[in-house]
Amino acid sequence: MRGSRRTSSPSNPFDLNAYLARSTATVNRALDRFLPSERTRPTTLHRAMRYPLFAGGKRLRPALCLAAAEACGGRWDEALPLACAVECIHTYSLIHDDLPCMDDDDLRRGQPTCHVKFRTGDDAAGRQRGEAMALLAGDALLTFAFEIAGQCRAWPRYSHRDILLEIARAAGSRQLIAGQVADLEGEGRAVTARELRYIHERKTAALLCCAVRLGGMSANCTPLQLQALTDFGYHVGLAFQVIDDILDVTQSSKTLGKTAGKDVAAQKATYPAIVGLEKSRSIAAQLTNKAFTALRPFRGRAAALDALAQFLLKRDR
Repeated sequence: MRGSRRTSSPSNPFDLNAYLARSTATVNRALDRFLPSERTRPTTLHRAMRYPLFAGGKRLRPALCLAAAEACGGRWDEALPLACAVECIHTYSLIHDDLPCMDDDDLRRGQPTCHVKFRTGDDAAGRQRGEAMALLAGDALLTFAFEIAGQCRAWPRYSHRDILLEIARAAGSRQLIAGQVADLEGEGRAVTARELRYIHERKTAALLCCAVRLGGMSANCTPLQLQALTDFGYHVGLAFQVIDDILDVTQSSKTLGKTAGKDVAAQKATYPAIVGLEKSRSIAAQLTNKAFTALRPFRGRAAALDALAQFLLKRDR
């Protein structure tokens, strides 16, 4: 399946809602095909893997992966295993983030979180079993991401080794997990703006950047294109998390589909807490403008990436 080659203009604006609907449906079908069914033993584990993975959401990371492939002249079907792998990693990270030993959240995307859903009772033993199943579901999704990614084909500039290293580094102890560790260690103490940037670069920007880089690799992109995608993903990823910080203090739980005010309650480091709300909004706008600048080498072929960046800046949930 080929992605859209449309570019936006005043007379022909890019329809992001239609694009996201199409990319989400495509990714959902692929994930359903890749993952073991709920009837596959152990059935509880596979239900626990599927539950948060199909709990809704706009599949922004896969959409960014597919859009990056388009920008480099590639095809959705070539990028799809990589887009699905990134979504599995993202979902695993959310499952673990929500656990009582981490952020202790009972709500995600308007639904009970995985450890709550799979409790076997309200007593301590029932809650513990729910937490254990969620932990294992997250572990399984992380591992399965590599199984999915391994099904992509190699490209002249990018081997299977390059693809697997890209994913492993983004999800590993120096990026995604490093951000979570720094976030935990920052609770209840004064965190500098520099430390907060380190957290956001790793906890959020690393995987978003990985998604767009993988999309480019699936199109056998040039080194110049890969660098442009890296710049784009880095700045959009930071902007995304700054906006997340803003929404946590400006929106309700109903609007967000998750518990609002948790960052404040947990004394987490956030941009509004450190630099104020208006300055945070200004930083998000600056980061997104830098992302737009990074798209210039694509000369109009990155309409989807441009629209996605605008959506990330203007979203209210």
